[in-house]
Amino acid sequence: IIHQLRQIEHVRIIRIGTKIPAFNPYRILDDTALLQMIEKYSTERKRIYIMTHFIHLKELTPAAVKSVALLKKAGAVLTNQMPLIRGVNDDPQLLAELLAELSFIGPVPYYIFQCRPAVGNKAYTIPIEQAYEIIEQAKAGVSGLAKRVRYVMSHSTGKIEVIGKTKDIIYFKYHRAADDADSGRFVAFATNPNAYWLDDYNEVVRDYPVTLPYRTYGPD
Repeated sequence: IIHQLRQIEHVRIIRIGTKIPAFNPYRILDDTALLQMIEKYSTERKRIYIMTHFIHLKELTPAAVKSVALLKKAGAVLTNQMPLIRGVNDDPQLLAELLAELSFIGPVPYYIFQCRPAVGNKAYTIPIEQAYEIIEQAKAGVSGLAKRVRYVMSHSTGKIEVIGKTKDIIYFKYHRAADDADSGRFVAFATNPNAYWLDDYNEVVRDYPVTLPYRTYGPD
């Protein structure tokens, strides 16, 4: 599949999301053919991105760290994305340590996701405004390279970042929108401490659409 994708001239980024470095790093450590494939197809102008899913420091075992190093040595670009999970990584100090360690070993902290409102996961979810506070407290304890992580939700209307909060207002920004009219849109809602998803906010305080001269297609 990777070989076929590399035959498409305009496809310059191949992105692979995987839990393998955390769940089974030996799948990487014991497979030289995999590393050779990455080295062959992650080129100077057409990189392979590996989106790792480390959610807790305990997953950064010596084997996991070694697998990350081998992927980087093979030429892959690594970033990390994870959900914020109650009872797992919702302690600001522990989250800060994870973000810092990820920046040290290589997978750049990219996204922290709000848990989707799916059946069966309510016990593990955290209200948006509480989660925002946890993430900001964690970011306050790390260097600039680890602060780059964004708190987002993958809503049906697009990829939306939670970018700020005051006592009365919470702010959202669309990074990728299902509707072109929402691209770059900045929305402020009245706070709701019981909100777990965008749909739980009903009172719009400000709404700033952005007129874009063009649209860049590709993954977020």
